[in-house]
Amino acid sequence: MSVEVEVNENDLAEMVEQVWESYLDPEGINPLIPTYDENQPSEVHSSVSITGSWTGHIVYASSTEAARRAAAAFLAMEAEEVSQEDLTDVLGELANIVGGNVKAMLPPGAFLSLPQVVLAPESSARFPNTTRISGVYGIWDGEPVSISMWHSSSDNNQEEGA
Repeated sequence: MSVEVEVNENDLAEMVEQVWESYLDPEGINPLIPTYDENQPSEVHSSVSITGSWTGHIVYASSTEAARRAAAAFLAMEAEEVSQEDLTDVLGELANIVGGNVKAMLPPGAFLSLPQVVLAPESSARFPNTTRISGVYGIWDGEPVSISMWHSSSDNNQEEGA
């Protein structure tokens, strides 16, 4: 059973800002500039699922170039040195960090999955029976980045059909 929990846009934006300041832009040179565009393109994405007291997903999506820059910043290396494994590890960790922060705001009994990373367009990673409930959408150093929160309605569908 999933309880209704509101982690609002401001909560999610604060979490994302903390990640940006801690890992991706500690010197405050390249902040994430909000665009509020829920439909901006993405080429790669990572996600974590939350189950238990609340059921849903946290999705980090960006262009490949933004992901490469994020990996370089996170690992303190040059973008040209970032391997595909580095890219995958960092994308998974970014989703995991934000997902862990969201989980901390939920009632006891919420569990966080291991990250899933897909180096393909976001359209290939839709979650059935979900609704986007919150998101931070922006441009980072000229490239699209988004972090969104999706609530799964599969529990509600099962209860209605029972």
